[in-house]
Amino acid sequence: MFRLDCDPALLLETEERRQLRSVLRDLFAEACGGEEVREQAESPRGYDPVLWDRLAREIGVQGLAVPEEYGGGGYTYAELAVALEEAGRVLCPVPLLTTVVLAGHTLLASGDRHARARWLPGIAAGAITATVVGCAHPGDVTAERGPLGWVLRGEADFVPDGEGADLLLVAARAPDGRRLFAVEPDSATTDRFARRVLDPTRRQALVRFRGAPAEPVGEPAEATGTVDAALDAGRVALAAEHVGGSAHALDALLAYVSQRSQFGRPIGSFQAVKHRLADLLVEVEGARSASAYASACLAEGAPELPVAARAAAVFCAGAYRLATAEYVQLHGGIGFTWEHPAHRYLRRARADEALFGTADDHRLRLAGLLGLTGHSD
Repeated sequence: MFRLDCDPALLLETEERRQLRSVLRDLFAEACGGEEVREQAESPRGYDPVLWDRLAREIGVQGLAVPEEYGGGGYTYAELAVALEEAGRVLCPVPLLTTVVLAGHTLLASGDRHARARWLPGIAAGAITATVVGCAHPGDVTAERGPLGWVLRGEADFVPDGEGADLLLVAARAPDGRRLFAVEPDSATTDRFARRVLDPTRRQALVRFRGAPAEPVGEPAEATGTVDAALDAGRVALAAEHVGGSAHALDALLAYVSQRSQFGRPIGSFQAVKHRLADLLVEVEGARSASAYASACLAEGAPELPVAARAAAVFCAGAYRLATAEYVQLHGGIGFTWEHPAHRYLRRARADEALFGTADDHRLRLAGLLGLTGHSD
């Protein structure tokens, strides 16, 4: 049975979270207009380093869910979800998902205090960016002992933010089983090639290791569980981003149909348009609830997290797909042009649908977790 066992306070929009949302919305409105986002995505790093620094220095976003002992704010993923939702609302291309959620959660879940102390302070301060290799698409990376320690060989494709990340966390096949390694890549032993992708605000890369020096992270027997936990965190974060993007699409549509007129009246007064917007509102609010519950489960480390994360992934991705389709169609001809921002949201929605597993993958896994298929694999 799927129960609401998390702390109810984590589901509420507290005054502190409202203030965080307000500050972030003002900052993103200043730095992430449509033209600014396009320019950032096309820049050498794929995001604005000044904005990344401001998020860390002025607001402390990167350290929100990092424990205080590692230089973070000691808050929870419920607070981080606010930042992710606001970033998704404007398609801000900073690497919050990969650095703070995937890599940060991997380090925390690994139980390796040395690795945490070495890299989490840099993540919390916005001094380094990071990603997890093999999270979006399984790679073929092996680890072997060299004269000076562990080295990695092989490759993984479509690594989110893999081209420019300062730290790579890699799940590789070692002689004693699957293990997790940390690599600080350099051009002598690691090749990274940007992939052409549907969503230019979410960069991906082919990463190839040629004897890259690596440092083990955590215990070998726990590597698979650590990566799985990071993937669940990624799904929860992605759901929050999708809520933000869906809410933007709905708000933009409401503004447009209120001022666009046909036959002497605003098109928002037409019954058919009202029905479509009402259906979209229901989807967006349902997605918001699914995202909030999944974020609360992640914040508490609740045993329901695998179910909540995948349920949120299915629901929020579906709402985002509908929201972006309506965003384009209800704007009429202008919605189909390159000049209008609707296509950027449509690209993000479609590309994200398969980032950490498709909806069918999630439904199959959910059936197993809920005992509907006789297994949970």
